[in-house]
Amino acid sequence: MIMRKTVSLLTALALTLIFAHQTKAQDFEPLDKSPMDQAYFPLEKRNADKIIRITYSRPQLKGRALAKLAPVQRIWRTGANQVPEITFYKDVNFGGVNIKAGTYSLLTIPGEKKWTVIINKQLNVWGAYFYKESEDVARVKAMVSESDTVIEAFSMIFDKDMTLLMGWDKTVVSVPIK
Repeated sequence: MIMRKTVSLLTALALTLIFAHQTKAQDFEPLDKSPMDQAYFPLEKRNADKIIRITYSRPQLKGRALAKLAPVQRIWRTGANQVPEITFYKDVNFGGVNIKAGTYSLLTIPGEKKWTVIINKQLNVWGAYFYKESEDVARVKAMVSESDTVIEAFSMIFDKDMTLLMGWDKTVVSVPIK
């Protein structure tokens, strides 16, 4: 009887030590150098009736040239890591093209005076390496303007009129959405 209790106690202690070690030995990934962010419309984060949400990663300039990070006339993932995903909760007109409600990827082709902004059916894509033009839903020409200040981290926001603004370095790209 004492032997059974001792064996049970030792077994329980051994299992506790094994599980405790596994929990402490868990390796957590370090923080991402290009953190994930989201942009919403309407602008109020607590508004439950969203029209659009974009999830993207925010690379930093860190002294590098924008043209090196987002080369002119080459397909760009529009941020870092995963290609951004844009969800339209309602049908919209994106830069002149009607888009049905749903989730899509958002890529760009940077240009000097205009950028091409692409809405594509492919999801869960890392980088632009596997981009398929045949999956495009829309390609729109977006106007480019210059910011008064340098935008260190690539950023996406919506203005009060639901225009998508993408800014990095001194470049601001805008796509009207209705």
